[in-house]
Amino acid sequence: MHTGGEPVRIVTGGYPPIPKGTILEKRAYVRDHLDHLRKLLMFEPRGHYDMYGALLVEPDLPGADLAVLFMHNEGYSTMCGHAVIALGRYAVDTGIVAAQEPVTVVNIEAPCGLVVASVEVRDGKAGAVSFESVPAFLFAREESTELAGFGKVRFDLSYGGAFYALADCRQFGLEFGRNRARDFIDAATALTDRLKATLPLSHPDHDDLAFLYGTILTDGVDRFCDQPTKNVCVFAEAEVDRSPTGSGVTARLAAMHAKGEIGIGQTRVFESIVGSRFTGAVARTTTAGPHEAIVARVGGRAFYSGKAEYTLEDDDELGRGFLLR
Repeated sequence: MHTGGEPVRIVTGGYPPIPKGTILEKRAYVRDHLDHLRKLLMFEPRGHYDMYGALLVEPDLPGADLAVLFMHNEGYSTMCGHAVIALGRYAVDTGIVAAQEPVTVVNIEAPCGLVVASVEVRDGKAGAVSFESVPAFLFAREESTELAGFGKVRFDLSYGGAFYALADCRQFGLEFGRNRARDFIDAATALTDRLKATLPLSHPDHDDLAFLYGTILTDGVDRFCDQPTKNVCVFAEAEVDRSPTGSGVTARLAAMHAKGEIGIGQTRVFESIVGSRFTGAVARTTTAGPHEAIVARVGGRAFYSGKAEYTLEDDDELGRGFLLR
């Protein structure tokens, strides 16, 4: 499937049994023992540098309809909104959750926690999906750092199921619609690498959640208005999200709300680097350990792009996966 142009390869079979345990224990097991399968499915010749995948596993949380491990070019994420949007529709279409009109609720266990997807159903067909994720919060506000080639750069650090640095692209001399994707990648990666080396993170629930996933470069139009705000998310190993990024929109909403730039119930449109759009709103406030937090509602559309079965012959070394970029 794809959501807003961002691929999500849903893995429904072919993996060996994964031991029972929490979702984070399953994530650690797959990372430590089955990572060759991630490379086979995400890398060339079956995938590409920016491929994204979702491995369905047995849920552990009470009330979860399904559980998922997210994978990409670097490893395994803790949250992925575009994949949740696709999985919500997939769960209804495949009968994992019985369709109910006008809205079917699908409870998805992700490594960050339980994510609740609401799937619009009309005449038996699943359509648009919105979700409420785990509590999101602004971790660090209006920090700054010196970047070689760019000078002083200001940023926020925000959590939306994963941690992101948020920065106005204009600080890097960039403008959406004018500069190349490569320019955004270079700028975002420079900031991510710098912060990984200098800023320790913490999460009140689990140490496995405390890592910087990437940087989101925005158009700087953060304060609520009727116009869409554009952003691009560069995550994992300089991977570019074609969608507005569900967990990234959640993180931006948390930062916006903490800074008084958006109120509860106000719906904002977020636009990606390819022009696809998600809606986002602050559903309610909450807490996450010592942090004041929000629960965001993010919505979008996912579409099917095909089905495939992949094989590996014993003497096919390149078939085990490689990347050129």
